[in-house]
Amino acid sequence: MSTAQIAFLKGHGTENDFVIIPDHDGRLELSPAAVALLCDRRAGIGADGVLRVVRSAAHPEARAMAGEAEWFMDYRNSDGSVAEMCGNGVRVFARYLQAAGLAEEGDLAIATRAGVRHAHIAKPGPDGEPGGITVAMGRAELPEGEVTVTVGEHDWPARNVNMGNPHAVSFVDDLADAGNLFAAPAVAPAATYPDGVNVEFVVDRGPRHVAMRVHERGSGETRSCGTGACAVMVATARRDGADPAVLGHPVTYTVDVPGGRLVISETPDGTVEMTGPAVIVAEGVFEASRFAVTV
Repeated sequence: MSTAQIAFLKGHGTENDFVIIPDHDGRLELSPAAVALLCDRRAGIGADGVLRVVRSAAHPEARAMAGEAEWFMDYRNSDGSVAEMCGNGVRVFARYLQAAGLAEEGDLAIATRAGVRHAHIAKPGPDGEPGGITVAMGRAELPEGEVTVTVGEHDWPARNVNMGNPHAVSFVDDLADAGNLFAAPAVAPAATYPDGVNVEFVVDRGPRHVAMRVHERGSGETRSCGTGACAVMVATARRDGADPAVLGHPVTYTVDVPGGRLVISETPDGTVEMTGPAVIVAEGVFEASRFAVTV
Protein backbone atom coordinates (compact mmCIF):
# COMPACT_ATOMS: atom_id res chain seq x y z
CA MET A 1 0.00 0.00 0.00
CA SER A 2 1.23 3.47 -0.81
CA THR A 3 0.42 7.06 0.10
CA ALA A 4 1.43 8.09 -3.40
CA GLN A 5 -0.74 10.53 -5.29
CA ILE A 6 -2.33 8.94 -8.37
CA ALA A 7 -3.38 11.17 -11.27
CA PHE A 8 -6.82 10.63 -12.76
CA LEU A 9 -9.24 12.24 -15.20
CA LYS A 10 -13.00 12.03 -15.53
CA GLY A 11 -14.71 11.74 -18.90
CA HIS A 12 -17.93 10.62 -20.51
CA GLY A 13 -19.38 9.55 -23.83
CA THR A 14 -23.12 10.32 -24.06
CA GLU A 15 -23.03 10.44 -20.24
CA ASN A 16 -21.58 6.95 -19.86
CA ASP A 17 -18.85 8.12 -17.46
CA PHE A 18 -15.42 6.82 -16.58
CA VAL A 19 -12.51 7.37 -14.24
CA ILE A 20 -9.40 7.47 -16.45
CA ILE A 21 -6.14 6.38 -14.81
CA PRO A 22 -2.95 6.98 -16.82
CA ASP A 23 -0.62 4.08 -15.99
CA HIS A 24 1.54 4.07 -19.09
CA ASP A 25 4.11 1.59 -17.81
CA GLY A 26 1.62 -0.74 -16.15
CA ARG A 27 2.87 -0.27 -12.59
CA LEU A 28 -0.44 0.01 -10.73
CA GLU A 29 -2.45 -2.89 -9.37
CA LEU A 30 -6.19 -2.26 -9.42
CA SER A 31 -8.06 -4.84 -7.39
CA PRO A 32 -11.81 -5.31 -7.95
CA ALA A 33 -12.40 -3.68 -4.56
CA ALA A 34 -10.30 -0.65 -5.54
CA VAL A 35 -12.20 -0.22 -8.81
CA ALA A 36 -15.57 -0.54 -7.06
CA LEU A 37 -14.56 2.12 -4.52
CA LEU A 38 -13.26 4.49 -7.19
CA CYS A 39 -16.59 4.13 -9.04
CA ASP A 40 -18.73 4.57 -5.92
CA ARG A 41 -20.76 7.74 -6.44
CA ARG A 42 -20.93 8.56 -2.74
CA ALA A 43 -17.68 7.28 -1.23
CA GLY A 44 -15.46 7.49 -4.31
CA ILE A 45 -14.99 9.53 -7.47
CA GLY A 46 -18.05 8.02 -9.15
CA ALA A 47 -18.29 6.39 -12.57
CA ASP A 48 -19.75 3.57 -14.64
CA GLY A 49 -16.28 2.10 -15.04
CA VAL A 50 -12.52 2.61 -14.99
CA LEU A 51 -10.28 3.08 -18.04
CA ARG A 52 -6.65 2.31 -17.23
CA VAL A 53 -4.32 3.64 -19.94
CA VAL A 54 -1.38 1.25 -20.42
CA ARG A 55 1.14 0.80 -23.22
CA SER A 56 0.28 -2.45 -24.95
CA ALA A 57 3.89 -3.64 -24.65
CA ALA A 58 3.66 -3.27 -20.85
CA HIS A 59 0.52 -5.39 -20.37
CA PRO A 60 0.53 -9.19 -20.64
CA GLU A 61 -2.93 -9.28 -22.21
CA ALA A 62 -1.97 -6.77 -24.90
CA ARG A 63 1.66 -7.47 -25.84
CA ALA A 64 0.65 -9.43 -28.92
CA MET A 65 -1.20 -6.33 -30.19
CA ALA A 66 1.64 -3.88 -29.48
CA GLY A 67 2.82 -3.85 -33.10
CA GLU A 68 -0.59 -2.63 -34.25
CA ALA A 69 -1.76 -0.52 -31.30
CA GLU A 70 0.54 1.34 -28.91
CA TRP A 71 -2.11 1.78 -26.21
CA PHE A 72 -4.23 -0.78 -24.36
CA MET A 73 -7.61 0.06 -22.81
CA ASP A 74 -7.76 -1.93 -19.56
CA TYR A 75 -11.49 -1.57 -18.88
CA ARG A 76 -13.22 -2.51 -15.63
CA ASN A 77 -16.94 -2.36 -14.80
CA SER A 78 -18.03 -0.37 -11.77
CA ASP A 79 -18.28 -3.53 -9.65
CA GLY A 80 -14.60 -4.22 -10.34
CA SER A 81 -15.14 -7.00 -12.85
CA VAL A 82 -13.07 -7.08 -16.04
CA ALA A 83 -14.89 -6.51 -19.34
CA GLU A 84 -13.89 -7.32 -22.90
CA MET A 85 -14.95 -4.03 -24.47
CA CYS A 86 -16.75 -0.74 -23.92
CA GLY A 87 -17.77 1.29 -26.96
CA ASN A 88 -18.26 4.62 -25.21
CA GLY A 89 -15.08 3.88 -23.27
CA VAL A 90 -13.06 3.55 -26.48
CA ARG A 91 -14.14 7.02 -27.57
CA VAL A 92 -13.31 8.53 -24.18
CA PHE A 93 -9.99 6.64 -24.21
CA ALA A 94 -9.19 8.14 -27.63
CA ARG A 95 -10.13 11.61 -26.40
CA TYR A 96 -7.77 11.22 -23.43
CA LEU A 97 -4.90 10.22 -25.74
CA GLN A 98 -5.61 13.29 -27.87
CA ALA A 99 -5.81 15.62 -24.86
CA ALA A 100 -2.57 14.19 -23.45
CA GLY A 101 -0.72 14.75 -26.72
CA LEU A 102 -0.38 11.00 -27.29
CA ALA A 103 -2.59 10.97 -30.40
CA GLU A 104 -3.67 13.48 -33.02
CA GLU A 105 -6.75 14.06 -35.15
CA GLY A 106 -7.20 11.28 -37.64
CA ASP A 107 -6.83 7.53 -37.35
CA LEU A 108 -5.85 5.70 -34.18
CA ALA A 109 -5.58 2.01 -33.19
CA ILE A 110 -6.52 0.97 -29.64
CA ALA A 111 -5.94 -2.49 -28.14
CA THR A 112 -8.78 -4.00 -26.10
CA ARG A 113 -9.55 -7.43 -24.70
CA ALA A 114 -11.87 -7.90 -27.69
CA GLY A 115 -9.01 -7.14 -30.10
CA VAL A 116 -7.74 -3.98 -31.80
CA ARG A 117 -10.32 -1.28 -32.43
CA HIS A 118 -9.67 1.47 -34.98
CA ALA A 119 -10.88 4.99 -34.20
CA HIS A 120 -11.03 8.24 -36.14
CA ILE A 121 -10.89 11.57 -34.30
CA ALA A 122 -12.63 14.26 -36.36
CA LYS A 123 -11.50 17.87 -36.55
CA PRO A 124 -13.20 20.42 -34.28
CA GLY A 125 -16.40 21.98 -35.59
CA PRO A 126 -16.75 25.63 -36.69
CA ASP A 127 -17.75 26.52 -33.14
CA GLY A 128 -14.57 24.98 -31.75
CA GLU A 129 -16.35 22.02 -30.22
CA PRO A 130 -14.28 18.81 -30.33
CA GLY A 131 -15.10 16.64 -33.31
CA GLY A 132 -16.93 13.36 -32.90
CA ILE A 133 -15.06 10.08 -32.70
CA THR A 134 -15.86 7.14 -34.95
CA VAL A 135 -14.87 3.65 -33.86
CA ALA A 136 -14.83 0.54 -36.04
CA MET A 137 -16.36 -1.90 -33.59
CA GLY A 138 -15.73 -5.08 -35.54
CA ARG A 139 -18.36 -7.49 -36.80
CA ALA A 140 -21.42 -8.57 -34.88
CA GLU A 141 -21.98 -12.23 -34.22
CA LEU A 142 -25.57 -13.46 -34.15
CA PRO A 143 -25.65 -16.78 -32.31
CA GLU A 144 -28.65 -19.00 -33.00
CA GLY A 145 -31.17 -19.97 -30.35
CA GLU A 146 -34.18 -18.42 -28.65
CA VAL A 147 -33.62 -16.05 -25.73
CA THR A 148 -36.22 -14.56 -23.38
CA VAL A 149 -35.78 -11.50 -21.16
CA THR A 150 -38.00 -11.02 -18.09
CA VAL A 151 -38.59 -7.97 -15.89
CA GLY A 152 -41.27 -8.43 -13.23
CA GLU A 153 -44.36 -9.78 -14.95
CA HIS A 154 -43.18 -8.76 -18.42
CA ASP A 155 -41.21 -11.01 -20.72
CA TRP A 156 -40.01 -10.49 -24.27
CA PRO A 157 -38.11 -12.45 -26.90
CA ALA A 158 -34.57 -11.16 -27.39
CA ARG A 159 -31.98 -11.24 -30.15
CA ASN A 160 -28.60 -12.62 -29.10
CA VAL A 161 -25.87 -10.30 -30.43
CA ASN A 162 -22.18 -10.40 -29.60
CA MET A 163 -20.07 -7.28 -30.17
CA GLY A 164 -16.96 -8.67 -28.49
CA ASN A 165 -19.15 -8.74 -25.39
CA PRO A 166 -22.62 -10.32 -25.06
CA HIS A 167 -25.97 -8.59 -25.55
CA ALA A 168 -29.64 -9.54 -25.44
CA VAL A 169 -31.79 -7.06 -27.42
CA SER A 170 -35.55 -6.88 -26.81
CA PHE A 171 -38.09 -4.73 -28.65
CA VAL A 172 -40.76 -3.31 -26.34
CA ASP A 173 -43.80 -1.03 -26.58
CA ASP A 174 -42.64 1.35 -23.85
CA LEU A 175 -39.16 1.80 -22.37
CA ALA A 176 -40.76 2.23 -18.93
CA ASP A 177 -41.76 -1.46 -19.03
CA ALA A 178 -38.11 -2.33 -18.32
CA GLY A 179 -38.44 -1.04 -14.74
CA ASN A 180 -35.53 0.62 -12.96
CA LEU A 181 -32.86 -1.75 -14.40
CA PHE A 182 -30.69 -1.48 -11.28
CA ALA A 183 -30.94 -5.25 -10.96
CA ALA A 184 -30.10 -7.49 -13.89
CA PRO A 185 -33.16 -8.66 -15.87
CA ALA A 186 -33.66 -12.40 -15.91
CA VAL A 187 -32.47 -14.02 -19.14
CA ALA A 188 -33.32 -17.57 -20.22
CA PRO A 189 -31.86 -19.97 -20.95
CA ALA A 190 -29.19 -18.87 -18.46
CA ALA A 191 -26.59 -21.10 -20.12
CA THR A 192 -26.65 -18.81 -23.17
CA TYR A 193 -24.65 -16.22 -21.22
CA PRO A 194 -22.41 -18.01 -18.73
CA ASP A 195 -20.52 -14.80 -17.90
CA GLY A 196 -23.57 -12.54 -17.72
CA VAL A 197 -25.06 -10.27 -20.39
CA ASN A 198 -25.85 -6.66 -21.24
CA VAL A 199 -29.59 -6.27 -21.84
CA GLU A 200 -31.06 -3.62 -24.15
CA PHE A 201 -34.71 -2.55 -24.41
CA VAL A 202 -35.66 -0.80 -27.66
CA VAL A 203 -38.55 1.26 -29.04
CA ASP A 204 -39.00 2.75 -32.50
CA ARG A 205 -38.78 6.53 -32.94
CA GLY A 206 -39.00 6.79 -36.72
CA PRO A 207 -37.48 5.40 -39.94
CA ARG A 208 -34.09 3.94 -39.00
CA HIS A 209 -34.32 5.71 -35.66
CA VAL A 210 -34.71 3.93 -32.31
CA ALA A 211 -34.29 4.67 -28.61
CA MET A 212 -32.94 2.30 -25.97
CA ARG A 213 -32.30 1.70 -22.30
CA VAL A 214 -29.67 -0.72 -21.05
CA HIS A 215 -28.66 -2.77 -18.05
CA GLU A 216 -24.88 -3.13 -18.32
CA ARG A 217 -23.41 -6.28 -16.86
CA GLY A 218 -21.48 -5.30 -13.74
CA SER A 219 -22.70 -1.68 -13.73
CA GLY A 220 -26.52 -1.61 -13.63
CA GLU A 221 -28.48 0.86 -15.74
CA THR A 222 -26.19 3.37 -17.45
CA ARG A 223 -26.92 6.49 -19.45
CA SER A 224 -25.43 4.94 -22.56
CA CYS A 225 -23.71 1.80 -23.85
CA GLY A 226 -21.71 1.95 -27.08
CA THR A 227 -21.50 -1.77 -27.77
CA GLY A 228 -25.16 -1.98 -26.76
CA ALA A 229 -26.13 0.67 -29.31
CA CYS A 230 -24.22 -1.31 -31.95
CA ALA A 231 -26.01 -4.52 -30.94
CA VAL A 232 -29.33 -2.67 -31.10
CA MET A 233 -28.58 -1.34 -34.57
CA VAL A 234 -27.70 -4.79 -35.91
CA ALA A 235 -30.74 -6.44 -34.29
CA THR A 236 -33.04 -3.70 -35.60
CA ALA A 237 -31.63 -3.87 -39.11
CA ARG A 238 -32.19 -7.62 -39.21
CA ARG A 239 -35.74 -7.17 -37.90
CA ASP A 240 -36.36 -4.58 -40.62
CA GLY A 241 -34.88 -6.72 -43.39
CA ALA A 242 -32.06 -4.21 -43.86
CA ASP A 243 -29.03 -6.51 -43.88
CA PRO A 244 -26.17 -4.60 -45.60
CA ALA A 245 -24.69 -7.86 -46.88
CA VAL A 246 -27.93 -8.50 -48.77
CA LEU A 247 -28.60 -4.91 -49.84
CA GLY A 248 -25.01 -4.34 -50.97
CA HIS A 249 -24.65 -0.92 -49.33
CA PRO A 250 -24.14 0.45 -45.80
CA VAL A 251 -27.09 0.82 -43.48
CA THR A 252 -27.22 3.55 -40.83
CA TYR A 253 -29.46 3.96 -37.78
CA THR A 254 -29.71 6.73 -35.21
CA VAL A 255 -29.80 5.32 -31.68
CA ASP A 256 -30.99 7.58 -28.87
CA VAL A 257 -29.75 6.75 -25.37
CA PRO A 258 -30.70 8.54 -22.14
CA GLY A 259 -27.40 10.44 -22.29
CA GLY A 260 -27.50 11.55 -25.91
CA ARG A 261 -27.38 10.19 -29.44
CA LEU A 262 -25.15 7.78 -31.33
CA VAL A 263 -25.03 7.06 -35.06
CA ILE A 264 -24.35 3.44 -35.95
CA SER A 265 -23.57 2.09 -39.43
CA GLU A 266 -22.97 -1.42 -40.73
CA THR A 267 -21.16 -2.04 -44.01
CA PRO A 268 -21.74 -4.91 -46.44
CA ASP A 269 -18.66 -6.71 -45.10
CA GLY A 270 -20.22 -6.67 -41.61
CA THR A 271 -18.07 -3.95 -40.00
CA VAL A 272 -20.05 -1.90 -37.48
CA GLU A 273 -19.04 1.74 -37.00
CA MET A 274 -20.15 3.95 -34.12
CA THR A 275 -19.92 7.75 -34.10
CA GLY A 276 -20.52 9.92 -31.06
CA PRO A 277 -19.09 12.52 -28.69
CA ALA A 278 -16.44 12.10 -25.99
CA VAL A 279 -15.62 14.71 -23.37
CA ILE A 280 -12.97 15.07 -20.65
CA VAL A 281 -14.63 17.02 -17.83
CA ALA A 282 -12.13 17.06 -14.93
CA GLU A 283 -8.75 15.92 -13.67
CA GLY A 284 -7.10 15.59 -10.30
CA VAL A 285 -5.29 13.23 -7.96
CA PHE A 286 -6.30 10.72 -5.31
CA GLU A 287 -4.32 9.06 -2.54
CA ALA A 288 -3.47 5.47 -3.47
CA SER A 289 -3.96 4.14 0.06
CA ARG A 290 -7.44 5.64 0.35
CA PHE A 291 -8.61 3.52 -2.58
CA ALA A 292 -6.44 0.47 -1.88
CA VAL A 293 -4.48 0.96 -5.10
CA THR A 294 -1.08 -0.74 -5.01
CA VAL A 295 1.80 1.10 -6.68
